[in-house]
Amino acid sequence: MGNGPLNYKSLKEQVYEFLREQLSTGQLLPGSFINLEKISRDLRISKTPLREALIQLELEGFVRILPRRGVIVNVLTLNDIKDFYQIIGALEASAVLNSSHKIKESHIKKMEKLNREMKKAIDKDDFDTYYEKNLEFHNTYLNLCENTHLLKTVNVLKKRLYDFPRQKGYLKEWEEASIKEHEKFLEFLKEKNPKLAADFIRDVHWSFEVQKNYIIKYYPLEEYQKRLKEALGDRYEEEIFA
Repeated sequence: MGNGPLNYKSLKEQVYEFLREQLSTGQLLPGSFINLEKISRDLRISKTPLREALIQLELEGFVRILPRRGVIVNVLTLNDIKDFYQIIGALEASAVLNSSHKIKESHIKKMEKLNREMKKAIDKDDFDTYYEKNLEFHNTYLNLCENTHLLKTVNVLKKRLYDFPRQKGYLKEWEEASIKEHEKFLEFLKEKNPKLAADFIRDVHWSFEVQKNYIIKYYPLEEYQKRLKEALGDRYEEEIFA
């Protein structure tokens, strides 16, 4: 574990990052139990840093620790996604309003460039580049608000939406619609109207109802539930509603 001879991160932080990578790449799938013995053996670590990392992942909503049963990777439900969209929309809108006086022409030009790069990436069916540029687009104005708790919450929820695991396919029409929404958002910023920009981010770009048809097509929600039922067996109803 680690990227070189020196690694100043704690063992718990390194284990956490390892598990997050496993979630992102689909090595640990939603609805499946985590084999703690295997991970402990493969990483040559004790159970203590592993448990500490799993507690953090549970606090962030990625896993659920079931007493006497083990640790299961949470699944995404339609209600989860609806809640996440509402929270992210509200927080991003707040960030726009609170940092509007810091948004300069250079920031707008940077976002316009990123939006063009997203369009080129989608034209080439390069979703990974699109994804990274999209995060950078939003972070351009989010980082200006300097609210670390807001940023952490948005970051965790986006990881739950998009890296849980990252879907191999994507909806080209959804990404194209998102790019157009970015353009509209930037128009409001250029017009010096942060209120309309914030409203648009919350009520359109991060609106569950506006994006619902795309969401249903993109996420394999039935597959997640099927895997969870198979893992929990006859305790599915008891655990899922606990």
